[in-house]
Amino acid sequence: MSQLTRALPSAAAPEDALAAIRDCLQRIRFGSIAVTIHEGRVVQLDVTEKRRLAK
Repeated sequence: MSQLTRALPSAAAPEDALAAIRDCLQRIRFGSIAVTIHEGRVVQLDVTEKRRLAK
């Protein structure tokens, strides 16, 4: 399992936040994406990816 935290610029526009989320969604195969919001703005994305090993 790997985890990536992506901090967004404090003045990131909503379009930039959506683009960052879209980028994470395109890269991840199994796992989760957590969106952290402060004062109505997306400030951080935490991506946890699970890697499955062949049996």
